[in-house]
Amino acid sequence: MFRKLGTLAVAAIAGTAIATGALAQDFSFKFQSSDPAGNPNFILQQGWAESVKEKTGGRVVVELLPVESIVAHNETQDAIAAGILDGHVTDTSYFAGKDPAFGLIANPVGAWSAPQEMFDFMSSGGGKELMNEMLEPYGLHFIGATTPGLEAFVSKVPLNGVDDLKGLKVRAPEGLVQQVFAAAGAAPVNLPGSEVFTSLDKGVIDAADYSVFSTNQAQGLHDVAPNPVYPGFHSMPLVEISISKAKWDALPDDLKTALEESVAAFAQAQVAALAENDMKAVEAAKAGGKITVSDWPAEERAKFRTIATGEWAKVADRSENARKVYDMLTGYLKEKGLMQ
Repeated sequence: MFRKLGTLAVAAIAGTAIATGALAQDFSFKFQSSDPAGNPNFILQQGWAESVKEKTGGRVVVELLPVESIVAHNETQDAIAAGILDGHVTDTSYFAGKDPAFGLIANPVGAWSAPQEMFDFMSSGGGKELMNEMLEPYGLHFIGATTPGLEAFVSKVPLNGVDDLKGLKVRAPEGLVQQVFAAAGAAPVNLPGSEVFTSLDKGVIDAADYSVFSTNQAQGLHDVAPNPVYPGFHSMPLVEISISKAKWDALPDDLKTALEESVAAFAQAQVAALAENDMKAVEAAKAGGKITVSDWPAEERAKFRTIATGEWAKVADRSENARKVYDMLTGYLKEKGLMQ
């Protein structure tokens, strides 16, 4: 885990502390995560918070709280605008109820096959600017994006391609993810993450969109659903690190730069750490002989993306911002040869 690697790991993303001699705390921020304490993602996010203090010579201190500490996971945007929180580390799709554009940019199901593709879109394809165009009217400023990576898929039954999704009772988040699975012929079920294990075990669902392979394995999901698809074919959530726009505007430029650099470095560290955990977990699972890992061929992944892109277009009709996201996203994918 990133945090457990100690000071060397913190230094790896902190870089050289700015204003080295300045140890006085100038800015203190309270952030809430959408992950629970002890979750691998939260542990890594705590490492990011530590790196901010290190990188800024103690001038910026971020207190990171686990999910539901102050407000519900889907209320942090309002809490930041109201001054209850200063920032959050969260899946942007939680705010799709305010504007479907948040759901589309957060998880354009089937769009990305690797985290770097999404990071490049955010940094050089206009994604960061578009995020701020959407967030700033709500009183937030987008610092940068991270992701746990391409999620694996949990299944009780063997899945070798799109046709096997027909009739499958699958746990999927509300919004675009459910919409895409329904279009593929599955029967989406809306369940909180806390009920996934029990629902799989009791046969309430056949499969689940949940998290990366190593996290699924650590939480025992493969014990009751021994036919995972890895690498995943569907979901790679954009996790935003955003702050109150008023608090951001009050920062000097050197600290703004330090925060942006810390998030970019953290994103790479998180992806690398979880990818390493995934490889180890897959090897251990295969060696145990209790699960069968399926890796979909390219043509099946392409079929799923074709279904997904049809649903993106439907979301694009639901708001002006969603249309902007759709046009920018599809234009970028085509330009980079990532979409026909």
